[in-house]
Amino acid sequence: MKTKPKPTREIRATSPTAWTGIAAVAIAVALSVGPIRTAVAAPPILPAPTDEDFQSDANGMPGTFLGGITKTNVLLGNMGGLRTELSKYGMSLAFAETSEVIGNLTGGTKTGAAYDGLTQMLLQLDTARAFGLHGGLMNVSALWIHGTNVSATNLQTIQTASGIEADRSLRLWEVWYQQKFLEEDRLDIRIGQQSLDQEFMNSQNASYFVNTMFGWPVVPSYDLPGGGPAYPLSALGARIRWRPIDPVTLLLGVFSGSPASSANGDPQMINPSGVSFPVNRGVMVIGEIQYGFPSLGSMISADAPEPLARTYKLGFWYNSENFADQLYDNTGLSLANPSSNGVPLNRHGDFSLYAVADQLVWVDPHDGDRTVNVFSRVTAAPQADRNLITVGVNAGVTVHEPFTHRDSDTFGIAMGFAKVSGSAAALDKSAAYYTGAYVPVRGSETYIEATYQYQATPWWQIQPDVQYVFTPGGGLANPNDPTKRIGNELITGVRTNILF
Repeated sequence: MKTKPKPTREIRATSPTAWTGIAAVAIAVALSVGPIRTAVAAPPILPAPTDEDFQSDANGMPGTFLGGITKTNVLLGNMGGLRTELSKYGMSLAFAETSEVIGNLTGGTKTGAAYDGLTQMLLQLDTARAFGLHGGLMNVSALWIHGTNVSATNLQTIQTASGIEADRSLRLWEVWYQQKFLEEDRLDIRIGQQSLDQEFMNSQNASYFVNTMFGWPVVPSYDLPGGGPAYPLSALGARIRWRPIDPVTLLLGVFSGSPASSANGDPQMINPSGVSFPVNRGVMVIGEIQYGFPSLGSMISADAPEPLARTYKLGFWYNSENFADQLYDNTGLSLANPSSNGVPLNRHGDFSLYAVADQLVWVDPHDGDRTVNVFSRVTAAPQADRNLITVGVNAGVTVHEPFTHRDSDTFGIAMGFAKVSGSAAALDKSAAYYTGAYVPVRGSETYIEATYQYQATPWWQIQPDVQYVFTPGGGLANPNDPTKRIGNELITGVRTNILF
């Protein structure tokens, strides 16, 4: 998700150099207004198709290539018998294309629209069907990212407009093996190259929205090295999932501290094809406890009303890497000071806490598919001296079947909030002091999004979307008019998802 907008910075220690006062001031100003990377997020989920997904006739028999085009859940159906043949050996093959045109009508550094696209490819092997090993699953996925990113060219937002934006590339994404254990598969272990946004910190209802921050949240996107192991990147590690009692699930993972081998530059360019597997950047530990109701084994009286489903999650992450101080160099001077050597003070380790809630609040008594859900997610990284973003919030409402007989459609309205750390804001103040120029002090960025997913066919979804961003970049100066901040942005677009 890049040619990227630049509202933050990521600096690591480099060899000191002798700077002139003028050069130091220029760099301080640059630090206060531009990042070297932006946020990334999970793309639309691509499930492995089942036999039923590509059956197209009344008897449940596989259709021909492109046969039963309005009846199957995947456009290419059985792919001329290929999927049936693969299924004999326990393999599932999936493809999906997400394409969108999105642009801003007001605000930003310029107005306009751009095309952006993502092709996902997935191959899974069920070891029970392949060679009789119960509970095993092998997974390989790849991404083809194409098009242009409007967030980079037009918006300069912290919370970028689309969850599929990334550097153009054809890259390996995930490669892992998962094995289940115990009765009722209460324990499973996954080992290999993993993208954490697929399992951690996610909200089911937030996934309907387009903005980046409804996937991988803003705090890890900016505070973790390389944005963390999340789309379009991943990292080597192991994850344990345990369900000690029916409503409760525990997740714990240990991963490489960064998806890129170097802290200098765009992590996607450092690992351009996803085939670099760095283990030289510390360790990341992430844990999550989940409570879901109703769950497997829940007892519900026959004459009782259907319970309102809910899922609550609490979690944390810790990363052992060194983190650059947002304000001071390694001699104790402000990085904006002309006498600074420009080498940030190193801070060891970083951590964050988060909470996620998905709650069903209403079910139509006459149509069980018609429901209203609310969700919220709060992430916090308290150590302001080493983090660009200290608080991120997402919250919203989704309505399933907003119109009668449109039971596969979803309407949603939601918001996102990101708070720039006090240390980063203090650097802005220092830059203004030392240069005498207009350097706005960054505070926070907020956006609102309204979206509608229209299910045209079982395999084709059309999604118009509107977003409005307040104080883009937290209040960045407009490079086209440095005496003013970037104006608020009205962003519109349409996305289409196709399952092949």
